[in-house]
Amino acid sequence: MKYVTIRNLPPQVADALDQEKQRQHKSLNQTAIELLAQALGVAQQPKQGNGLAALAGGWTDQQWESFEKSIAVTEQVDEELWQ
Repeated sequence: MKYVTIRNLPPQVADALDQEKQRQHKSLNQTAIELLAQALGVAQQPKQGNGLAALAGGWTDQQWESFEKSIAVTEQVDEELWQ
């Protein structure tokens, strides 16, 4: 494994990379690796999974926001229970 440091990254590239990271819900490192591999035409090693990949992680931003909104009530603390 090699380590790479990128200096003098233009602000537009840094912003676009950050937006892509947030869109994919992945780390900056993983996002950069995947984008570089895609741009260079290098095949990624398939990840071993549990067979549920087709069911998980396929939500649109709108579906995710709707889900977050619907479960927001479960994240509220009942102050009476904590006294």
